[in-house]
Amino acid sequence: MRKDGKFVIQRPYRLAHQILCITAFNFHRRSLIGYVELALHPLHPDLRRLKINSKQCRIYRVSINDMWEAAFLYNDPTLEICQGDDKKRNLDYYETCHLTAMNAVDSDYGNGEVTIRLPPEAFPIVQELRPIRVCIEFSLEQPKSGIQFVVPNMEGSLVERGAHLFTYGHENSSRLWFPCVDTYSEPCTWKLEFTVDIDMTAVSCGDLIEVIYTPDKRQKTFHYFMSIPTAAPNIALALGPFEILVDPYMHEVTHFCLPHLMPILKHTTGFLHEVFEFYEEVMSSRYPYSCYKQVFVDESYDEVMSYATISILSANLLHSARIIDQTITSRRMMASAVAQQFFGCYISMQSWYDAWLSKGIAAYLTSLYMKKALGNNEYRHHVAAILKEVYEYETRVGGIVLDPSVRESTHPFSIKHPQTISPGYHEIYQKKAFLVIRMLEIRIGPPIVILQVLNKLLALANTASQQKFMSNSWSNMLLSTDSFLKIISTVIGKDIQPFLDQWVTQSGFAQFHGNFVFNRKRNVVELEIKQDATAKGSLKYVGPLTVTIQELDGSFNHTFKIEENKTKFEITCHSKCRRHKKKKIPLVTGEEVDMDLGAMDADSPVLWLRVDSEMHLLRHVTWEQPDYMWQYQLKYERDVVAQSQAILALQSLPTPATRKTLTDILENEHCFYIVRLEACICLAKVANAMESQWAGPPAMMTIFRKMFGSHSCPSIIRQNNFNNFQHYHLLKTIPVAMAQLRNVHNICPPEVVRFILDLFKYNDNSRNKYSDNYYRAVLVDALAATVTPAVTTVTLAGQNMNSEMSSDTKMVLEEITRCLNLEKLLPSYRYVVSISCLKAIRILQKFGHLPSNSDIFKSYAQYGVFRDIRLTALEALVDFIKSDVNVLELNWLLELVETDPDQYIRYRALALLIANPPFTRLTTDSPLNTEHLVHRLWKMMNTGFSNDSRLRCAVADLYFILYGRVRPSALAIPQNVMVLNLKEKKTLLNPTVVPEILGDMFEEEPMEVIIPKSEPEDQELVAVVVHPSESEDASSLKRKAESPLPLPFPAVHVVSATEPNIVADNIVEDSNAAFKFRIKQVKSEDEGVSTPTRADGPILPPVESMSRLSEDSDEDSSPMGESSSFTLPKTPAVKPDTLTSFSGLFTAAIASNSAVVEQSFTAPSAEAEGSSSKHHKNKKKKKKNKHKHKHKHKHEKQEKDRSRPEKYERMRDHRDSSSQFSPGTTASPVELSQESAPSSPEFEII
Repeated sequence: MRKDGKFVIQRPYRLAHQILCITAFNFHRRSLIGYVELALHPLHPDLRRLKINSKQCRIYRVSINDMWEAAFLYNDPTLEICQGDDKKRNLDYYETCHLTAMNAVDSDYGNGEVTIRLPPEAFPIVQELRPIRVCIEFSLEQPKSGIQFVVPNMEGSLVERGAHLFTYGHENSSRLWFPCVDTYSEPCTWKLEFTVDIDMTAVSCGDLIEVIYTPDKRQKTFHYFMSIPTAAPNIALALGPFEILVDPYMHEVTHFCLPHLMPILKHTTGFLHEVFEFYEEVMSSRYPYSCYKQVFVDESYDEVMSYATISILSANLLHSARIIDQTITSRRMMASAVAQQFFGCYISMQSWYDAWLSKGIAAYLTSLYMKKALGNNEYRHHVAAILKEVYEYETRVGGIVLDPSVRESTHPFSIKHPQTISPGYHEIYQKKAFLVIRMLEIRIGPPIVILQVLNKLLALANTASQQKFMSNSWSNMLLSTDSFLKIISTVIGKDIQPFLDQWVTQSGFAQFHGNFVFNRKRNVVELEIKQDATAKGSLKYVGPLTVTIQELDGSFNHTFKIEENKTKFEITCHSKCRRHKKKKIPLVTGEEVDMDLGAMDADSPVLWLRVDSEMHLLRHVTWEQPDYMWQYQLKYERDVVAQSQAILALQSLPTPATRKTLTDILENEHCFYIVRLEACICLAKVANAMESQWAGPPAMMTIFRKMFGSHSCPSIIRQNNFNNFQHYHLLKTIPVAMAQLRNVHNICPPEVVRFILDLFKYNDNSRNKYSDNYYRAVLVDALAATVTPAVTTVTLAGQNMNSEMSSDTKMVLEEITRCLNLEKLLPSYRYVVSISCLKAIRILQKFGHLPSNSDIFKSYAQYGVFRDIRLTALEALVDFIKSDVNVLELNWLLELVETDPDQYIRYRALALLIANPPFTRLTTDSPLNTEHLVHRLWKMMNTGFSNDSRLRCAVADLYFILYGRVRPSALAIPQNVMVLNLKEKKTLLNPTVVPEILGDMFEEEPMEVIIPKSEPEDQELVAVVVHPSESEDASSLKRKAESPLPLPFPAVHVVSATEPNIVADNIVEDSNAAFKFRIKQVKSEDEGVSTPTRADGPILPPVESMSRLSEDSDEDSSPMGESSSFTLPKTPAVKPDTLTSFSGLFTAAIASNSAVVEQSFTAPSAEAEGSSSKHHKNKKKKKKNKHKHKHKHKHEKQEKDRSRPEKYERMRDHRDSSSQFSPGTTASPVELSQESAPSSPEFEII
């Protein structure tokens, strides 16, 4: 926890060393057995209990110093986040309970799932603060997360089938497979022992000391030792029949892969020694460990997972020398894994609040290597792409706070714990951390300065790692924001706290809108820059801003101080306007180029302007300037980011000059290839906008034939030769861009379809040393892009009659079918052609050319199919569910999310549903929006995914997309609960679905609301508990708006200012059968007078069992003597003027934006009518005698008040006595919620 700005660990001991020994693995039963031994140093002489982390494990025995047995208890509140009342279904309540539960098992707060009671014999050792050894014997059977057993379903032995296992986790999740202190802030040394079958290899952290064989030679034990202090989350294991490759350039590096993958392993990893050399050179520091291992596995949790001295990567990253497209991705992943060895494993974060440093620095180092390997243009384009991605997330979803210790978040999830944040938020969080580290590099000086800071951090950590264990001897191996500030102050003498306050402890992007005019008389540019500080995800920026102006005489930078939301500046031009047609213009790079100045304004020397050209800020710029300036910027600016910005602007400026500029860029061999690809796509959009003015063949066809057509017959493509990578990417992009062309009838020109089909026909890869898999896949994508919606004829009877499939569409379908069938005989690398074919089939279905059928996608989404194909099939299935509103397919998909063996597939299926939800909270009338779906999703995130926080948080994201923060409208509020709005004179029988107006209800005196002491005094709603005469099951069903209430209608218990106890009768006054309330007194049985009720009576505890609430209702408020088992849904975010709980029993939050639908009811029974007639007769008498009871009420009220607290005290005693924990019980998160850090309960098993 943080205290006075510093992180304070509340753990009452320190961990010096840990032994992890696993003595047996069973692949058939998916189990393992072993023990751990922790060497602990007590920090307090009165230490009596220890709390450590362990999930899923079955603990058999705990001993202290191998001498004394210790009692222990397992208690994990995260198994069920929201305990108690299951009617609360809103995310605000869930968020509070989720954070409380995670803190209750957080080791940094001194908590854990396992509580160990030290035996009395160990007390003298603890009092002397001497170390103790805690030995825990455990087993793990059928784990749901944390460790993946991969056993292919085929014939043969485990080795022949390639059976293997590996560990994984989201952030600190080592507790899922062995007991430990699962936090980054507790590093220690390790001894790791794994006993495996003779044909298996165990790969783990540290140095392999020895391998000992059993006497029968059937098993062997791998002994690893980790001498450098390492936190438990950075410990990993991979076990399988791996093939081993020692790196020929660095013998400290070893690569492991599954059988038969050695050839592609050699090619994929052949560059890795260059990564080590680069990192060691730029930081002037050696690799901190003595060895490094890379293990490529199947069904990986992520593409890359980095742990101390070992990285576990997906086998799908492996590729041969014939594959072009996968190379850059795989190298980036492996470079990232090595960078995390320096920052993330060797130097780890002290707490989650400091995670932005380790993650940001590792990503920064990776970008430096990619810049060196691929060039500056690729690096700048990558930075711009990340900047755009982070901006879009913050404006669409909400701001990202890198250090959440200072400010709260508006997200529907807590950002103060790594296990509670959204997976999408976590991904963008890491990218924003990289951008901030890059900004910091620019802020503190030349790039060498930040590298000096990193060198200092590594030097201090290296010194600390060599020391023996002491209380704080290893503190320099932990990176915190405070220590980072001190290091920077020491190295360069600068204070970066203002920088952190602006970009780290608060969220948002600076959003600039700018334009300018040239004043010819004064030869100045009048510049106006506005900030939109009110937009979602925006940030009001105050500070310097650089504007670059390209003039006839050169490029000039001007820095301005931004202080207000709207600022005007003047820039004096260095050039004079010259009426020359052509002139050599010096650019920012120093080179001079010939420009045709005929298109520009003759009176202005300004060619173009740019804001923050070096991307020094987290910003989004919307810039306005004439089209000719964008054209000049695209043609002559040498910065690829500026060229991409110009292409984006020219999409909305379709003119002949724009067309010519884009064509020139497309044909320019010296232009960066990504810019040329973007120009292809832009040219297609411009051509569509200029369809009426376009003359000649379709756009880009002539260029394509000129570049790739054969010399004798340009309409036939040459044999493939991919030696020129720029031409290879253009060859893939131009057909896709041309497929987007549309004529005046909004269909693709037939000559374009025939052109793409000819590319299939004449494709010849026989003499090419590179594979054409990705090229063929792109051609299938291009064919799919030519498809337009089918023409549908509507008859007079209203029936849709689809016309026959056009000849072009038939040819498209035939070619797609041929490619898909060919894939079964000659599969392509990663099945990229099959993936494109599945996407094309879904497009044909959506546009009405094929019957909408999901069977093909379900067959390809089954477990056992290649992962990429499964993801594509799932994406099509999600789209099918939304368009066809298919409940069965949605249930099938959720079943896959719940049970699929591949954890990554389960998460990606949820991510696809989030990206393309079947309905949203704004479209609640969807047939898919059912109560069953609400309960299913709630169960998944409340209890179902308790061992995988990534899945759990992804389900919470989907729940928010579908229902928002409030209680879903599909749920029926129990019929024994009613909400009365006394201020607006309304009653809400079902506030989230059918709010009902009953204005005639309050014809008598105004009513007094019972407000608990914990609620604001200005609330003016009262929850009225209605006790039904029907069964509990029947009353819990959702009632339709047009159906009557169950009769006879029960009495309603409310409180009035003048009549303390009143009940409501159901009375019909007219033939319209409107439902109205009449108020009558409740007579005491012994005195025959109204029973007073105290308005400020004691408040019940916030969480009560349903039976206890029912008993209270029987004793106090139910005139019919029947108990109720229903409560209003609860949410933490209660608006002050929305709801007040009745007598402290209920607290509910009703959505202010719920649909307001007026509801009417049928006539009650004859018995109710008789009661109504009697009530009318007594109405005047009640008013006349009202004043006679006031004095008597006052005395009786005091007597009743003295009796009520006694009952509540008895209830509290009952609750306290029943809260003693028994083995296996789980504490309620609500009971654990406190201002300070919560603590898991302390109890024991003897």
